[in-house]
Amino acid sequence: MISTQAITDAYHRIKNVVLETPFLLNHNLSEQYDCNIFLKREDMQSVRSFKIRGAYNKIKGLTEGQTENGVVCASAGNHAQGVAMSCAKLKIKGTIYMPNPTPNQKITKVKQFGGEWVEVILTGDTFDDAYESALIASQERMMTFVHPFNDEEVIAGQGTIAKEMLEQIDAPLDFLLVAVGGGGLLSGVGSYFKQVSPSTKIIAVEAEGAAALNASLKNGELTRLDMIDSFADGIAVKEIGNITYRIIKEVINDNMTVPEGAICSSILKLYNEEAIVVEPAGAVSIAALDQLQDKIKGKNVGIIVCGGNNDVNRTQEITERAMLHEGKKHYFIIRFPQRAGALRDFLNVLGPNDDIAHFEYTKKTNRTNGPALVGLEVQSKIDFESLVARMRDQGINFEHINDNPMLFEMLV
Repeated sequence: MISTQAITDAYHRIKNVVLETPFLLNHNLSEQYDCNIFLKREDMQSVRSFKIRGAYNKIKGLTEGQTENGVVCASAGNHAQGVAMSCAKLKIKGTIYMPNPTPNQKITKVKQFGGEWVEVILTGDTFDDAYESALIASQERMMTFVHPFNDEEVIAGQGTIAKEMLEQIDAPLDFLLVAVGGGGLLSGVGSYFKQVSPSTKIIAVEAEGAAALNASLKNGELTRLDMIDSFADGIAVKEIGNITYRIIKEVINDNMTVPEGAICSSILKLYNEEAIVVEPAGAVSIAALDQLQDKIKGKNVGIIVCGGNNDVNRTQEITERAMLHEGKKHYFIIRFPQRAGALRDFLNVLGPNDDIAHFEYTKKTNRTNGPALVGLEVQSKIDFESLVARMRDQGINFEHINDNPMLFEMLV
């Protein structure tokens, strides 16, 4: 583990740059899950994520020789913003590699924070692609590489969150939920908690589509995923670090994964009910509460809201994924009979709470014979079950494709 002294040293090194974010009881979530849920609001940092802590601690500790040719990093967005701000404040040149699908909001903020001190280069489709390019640039241009998670100084910086949390709360925490991508946050926070508050049970939470820690723990060794879902871009990595993996195995009590759809539901709920804007990585631990509600009843639960860099252009996708996860939106392939009035008969099958959200003939050249892709919105699971029953009773020729990944990804 990272020593408490290293984390305390990091705390003093970064305290004039990093905000001490609130760690407050959230009444709505606490009432819903019948426990005391405290949110550490790292989404309120100047760069809207915790990443400034580790990045600044690392760069501030470099020697003049190590920064002579500048620094370089790879990031899906949040680490990039932390490095950019650190470079600007310390007047050190930085080159930042980011994957092409990075939300524009994050790219713009990196350029704003770094100003003239930072160059942004977009490359590849995932963090891992950007990482490989950054490593090559580091070797060719003799720049110091600032790793987003697999570095003890970076980990120590992230661990300062734990020091703040334990100083901000009077009652001990029974559970601490921490989002995991590369593992830097969990390694730092977990190290501090295990040494200062060992009774706190630490639960690692990953997005289901990029669960590198879960795969490694199951296989008993560091495991690299072949493919990942990059939706939760702040924590979407194919492999966690070897340093973080060793620490994580020592500090966690349990690990779990949550579907991307559940993350989307949490994002919308936080916005609609709390006016809190979070990115997918920032909502992943809150999305885990449904699976944990029996364990956490009556307990004190800490959650790190690790980032709030969400792009408004993703709202439609987030809403779609949330509705699919909640069973409120369903897609069907429907083959209508070749007769007049067939479409009207189908419309009569719909209930008062059912809405057509999508209608498209899949065979563009022959609509009279081709099946249609139909998206329907319902209010509840009961509405969906009764709709399906009516479709069967009326002899509608349909196939429900929500649970058919190949058809769904091809058509929707």
